[in-house]
Amino acid sequence: MATEKKHPNGAVIEPLSVLLASSYTLYLKTQNYHWNVTGPMFTTLHTLFESQYTELAAAVDEIAERIRALDAYAPGSLAEFSKLSLVKEATGRPSAKEMIRTLAEDQEKVAKAAYAVIAAAEPKKDQASADLGTRRVDVHEKHSWMLRSHLE
Repeated sequence: MATEKKHPNGAVIEPLSVLLASSYTLYLKTQNYHWNVTGPMFTTLHTLFESQYTELAAAVDEIAERIRALDAYAPGSLAEFSKLSLVKEATGRPSAKEMIRTLAEDQEKVAKAAYAVIAAAEPKKDQASADLGTRRVDVHEKHSWMLRSHLE
């Protein structure tokens, strides 16, 4: 894990690390689906997935830099991300509808990880981390809604 138990900011670093790993895994999965989506919704989904993975690319950098600002090391390997992430790697070639459903659920998982950052940061009066968590909740809940809207 990115933090040692003795680190003074460990209570915030651990959920930030989970948020980072979950965000990176979702980034990779969304880019994979962007490359491999097929069917009548191709253009719409190809564009939607690209906008979401592009946003996630910027987010992972911001989250990792927040961990570093707290004087800890950010996890940065696929092995570490795999252990920490709430989002599971994509396997196989799902249908476009299955991609949408899975990504919507994964966006909710990342929002859950962001809520955990807020819950850990507020008692520590770490407003910067709480704000980061709040902004991430907003983004992921909106992305989940946009994805779910394609399933109606």
